[in-house]
Amino acid sequence: MCYSAKIQANYREYVRRYGADMDIDTFRRLFFARAAGNDIKIPKAVDAAFAGVEDDISAAIAAYRSQRTRKLETDLFEQRTRLAGAEKKLAVKITKKASEDVRIAADKIAAATRGLDDLHRRDLQEGDSRIFPGWYAPVLIELGGKRLVVPMRYRCRIPGWTEADEKQKPSTYNARSDSLATAWRKVFGFTHGIMLADSFFEHVDRDGKDVVLRFDPTPPQQMQLACLWTRTEIPGTDDLWSFAAITDDPPPEVSAAGHDRCVIPLKSSNVDAWLAPDPSRRAQLREILADHERPYYEHQLAA
Repeated sequence: MCYSAKIQANYREYVRRYGADMDIDTFRRLFFARAAGNDIKIPKAVDAAFAGVEDDISAAIAAYRSQRTRKLETDLFEQRTRLAGAEKKLAVKITKKASEDVRIAADKIAAATRGLDDLHRRDLQEGDSRIFPGWYAPVLIELGGKRLVVPMRYRCRIPGWTEADEKQKPSTYNARSDSLATAWRKVFGFTHGIMLADSFFEHVDRDGKDVVLRFDPTPPQQMQLACLWTRTEIPGTDDLWSFAAITDDPPPEVSAAGHDRCVIPLKSSNVDAWLAPDPSRRAQLREILADHERPYYEHQLAA
């Protein structure tokens, strides 16, 4: 499964490459909802792409940053207080609880400090373009004959599902190619999308330890990953746009590295047909998935 990917976070690349329009209203609602305190995760690089696009969006991003800064500063103060108290107790008597408090407080202080550093720095780093399940990313779709770039959550809500269903089956950020006719039958052939990505990340077992590997296509390229998406109406709030990346059996080098799935990078010649699906043409759509780009994937331990 593709649990994380380094994406093309700048919507302008989709606009340039595919002649798409940006769905500014959906982006705006997403930024506003996050600024209002909702738990919405957007990569820093996506925020940066919208700097100065519209005043109200810039204000929403700034409001979120201020809100997040206050939260992290509060956490930092609380954990430093906890650490000082635990160290004071340990100076008198070593106990398991005080030792655990020191360890936990130190970890949380480090996490809060990293979070503040990330918020304050202006230069973008590679990690600022990564998404994880539940995060939002730009996705290219075709709606009413018009190509749009829409922000979508990287975990697809299958038609008919509720939030409770998602919690029971949280792995729908990937759609297995061998499940398209079953679990994904209401989506495959109906709503397709593309996400641009430079690399993907996977958990693998190495000598009994769980490690994360980064897979990069060689030669370096932006992969046009095949995706499925849905739009769920939720009474009293904004619609939920969500998507999943389709995965297939891995090429030999990915399998040898210890993983059993791989994303599907589409050929440019198949983009038009993929973005305009028809359930009566599912056989052709499967041929598109089978006839995909086949780069060699170099791997390394993720930083």
